[in-house]
Amino acid sequence: MAEMETQSNKMSITEESLTTRKECGKRGRKPGRKTSTEKLDIKAKLERSRQSARECRARKKLRYQYLEELVADREKAVVALRTELERLIQWNRQLSENNTPSNNDQLLQEIGILKQE
Repeated sequence: MAEMETQSNKMSITEESLTTRKECGKRGRKPGRKTSTEKLDIKAKLERSRQSARECRARKKLRYQYLEELVADREKAVVALRTELERLIQWNRQLSENNTPSNNDQLLQEIGILKQE
């Protein structure tokens, strides 16, 4: 008798699980079918994606322009510093040879040792 009760309990459990599985399978969207609102959502999503890509490309272009200008400014500064260094090296050579440079006053004014009149 105990065996019959356990078998009937097992059968009722399996029947309940089968019915719940069938119910779960019927819920939700069926694959492959799209409603018209979903198609509109997809089109809107694609358009937003395209717009985002356009904006990203524009930001990238501006960033590269800014960096190119920055590099050009730095290159100009490097050239100016190199010419100043060359001038100071020549002035140093003349001073070490005990020759007074012809533009001594101008160099002292540029360095800030001699004040302009």
